[in-house]
Amino acid sequence: MMLAVKLGLAVSIVSSVFHGHVQAKPVFRRAVDFFNPVDGGGSMLSNAGAGGGEPLNVIVSGLSSPEVLTDDGFLNFAKAIGFSTECLGVHLGDPQSANLGDGYGPVNQTVELRQDFGDPNLGTCLESLVVFAVFITRTVLLPTAVLYSLPFRKKRQDVQQGHTIVPDGYDIGRDELVTNAVGTTSFGGVTYSTISQTITGLLPAGSDGINHGIAIDGNVVLLTITIQ
Repeated sequence: MMLAVKLGLAVSIVSSVFHGHVQAKPVFRRAVDFFNPVDGGGSMLSNAGAGGGEPLNVIVSGLSSPEVLTDDGFLNFAKAIGFSTECLGVHLGDPQSANLGDGYGPVNQTVELRQDFGDPNLGTCLESLVVFAVFITRTVLLPTAVLYSLPFRKKRQDVQQGHTIVPDGYDIGRDELVTNAVGTTSFGGVTYSTISQTITGLLPAGSDGINHGIAIDGNVVLLTITIQ
């Protein structure tokens, strides 16, 4: 999301939004931060194809301001930390899916957000010229009516190195995301205050089942985003 990841060249980041069961009426703040997808038969790993998954290692708390827990609201927050929609609306590559344990099984991502380099209109067009990292946000309304987002990011090496993910790339991406998100940010006349909390036990440490065999530390960061 939001952060510029640097790896020799500039790095851009991509974010995708997944939807489970979503209702039209506004979603109000709930009394829990999130539900573990595993408890509902889901997974804290996306399906990246080829038998590997990518860690859902950042959660946007259900106790965040209700306006943040909507498509438009989350997009505005993403822009506040340096992300926007894809260049000219063009998307390349197959979508990933995630089973968030809400009873709807694997759900494909529905939108991707890329690092905008300070220009929310055309800045994402620069991504194809430089390295990129991936940030995927899953937004899901669970049967209990708790809306939450599960994002992940991964840092990649530049195009000359075949867009391979750097060692510890998933953890590096998560940490850079959190660094950019925490504190006070603003976009479109909306100011956000974000705090973080590290959670253990949701993801196992190591490389078992992880895309590209890249080891992770198993930590998940919970972000609570409040509109001031």
